[in-house]
Amino acid sequence: MSTVTTLRQRNRALVLKQVILAQETTRADIAKESGLSTASAGNLVAELIAAGLLEERGSVSSRGGRPITLIGPRTDSAITIGADIGERGVAVEMFDLAMNRIDREFRGGAEEEGPERIGADIHEALVALRDRNAGRWPTLLGVGLGLPGVVETAPDGRQMLYAQSLGWPPVPVRSLCDVGSIPVLAENGAKMQARAELWFGNARGADHALVALLGRGVGLGIVTGGQVAYGARSSAGEWGHMVIERGGRACRCGNRGCVEAYLGSDAILSAWRDTGAVFEGTGWRAVGELIAAAHGGDPAAGAIVEDVIDCLGAALGGMVNLTGPERIVIGGWVGLRLMESLGDRITAAIKNHSLSRPGDQFELLVAKFGGDAVATGSALLPLEALIAADPTSERGLR
Repeated sequence: MSTVTTLRQRNRALVLKQVILAQETTRADIAKESGLSTASAGNLVAELIAAGLLEERGSVSSRGGRPITLIGPRTDSAITIGADIGERGVAVEMFDLAMNRIDREFRGGAEEEGPERIGADIHEALVALRDRNAGRWPTLLGVGLGLPGVVETAPDGRQMLYAQSLGWPPVPVRSLCDVGSIPVLAENGAKMQARAELWFGNARGADHALVALLGRGVGLGIVTGGQVAYGARSSAGEWGHMVIERGGRACRCGNRGCVEAYLGSDAILSAWRDTGAVFEGTGWRAVGELIAAAHGGDPAAGAIVEDVIDCLGAALGGMVNLTGPERIVIGGWVGLRLMESLGDRITAAIKNHSLSRPGDQFELLVAKFGGDAVATGSALLPLEALIAADPTSERGLR
């Protein structure tokens, strides 16, 4: 049973999250959106201002009454860090309490790296950010990691990464990022993209959505009831390793016919190279060249792009039948490339591979955060931990 203290703590957390989501709001709007009385909302705002987490930001005029004071997150009160971890390197980004990006650091990127080198990349990036932001470092809430695989959390809080498709052994998350007493929280990168889109992007306000990540790897965040689905052991959303063709192409995970074996960047570009095409690199530019060649009338490129669209339609069409989303959001760097000019064709392919009724009930959108989505979502992990705890405690501002 909830006590008065725990109920008040829960309401403080509700108000803090609401203000962060709104960026700027008023006490009256906080009361309306939260279902609290105006007096209760005002008291909770006062407590959060006293804790240094919220601030008053001037006022706006009202109809015939006194000016209305605006409330927003106090951006200099705390920082949070999110990292997008791939097999070729890391992108580590620092945000203030309002989730404005302050700084970023990249490491690696030229070739595939093992867990030890990835751990060194993370360490070097964090040291560079700390050195450039020494004055704010003591307010760090924690570090969030978006990782390429299944992240399981033991009852004692220890986390383990299972990156089967990369050929890695099980990796303790703390071996990748050990920053002493600073909290480190991790989850699958596709779920982190979904979290970013759910908080601030094109899944915001959706009770049911699919947020697909297409890059070298392929993943999915499934939003149900307004929350990212995790499953019993946090493996929900491993859509990239759902089989869409029995006995099909070999996949990095060791199985055959997986979605990733058709829609991962290596698979797409390998199929193009097999036609005799010559191009540079294996990244953003190469996929762009493929799509441009298809638009330019190259029959081989056109066939590859058509196959990619149809495979994506089949893979997401099955998920439409399974989950009934109101929105589908496509991100990841390959997904962004595809959505630049092929969104209508992708929508048609999804509908072609789903039942007609649920196929007419979704909207297809591109990820709002682009290449920053995983790092942004990961940075929300320490922020959510703050919100879930008592946000006015000493722990809140470290």
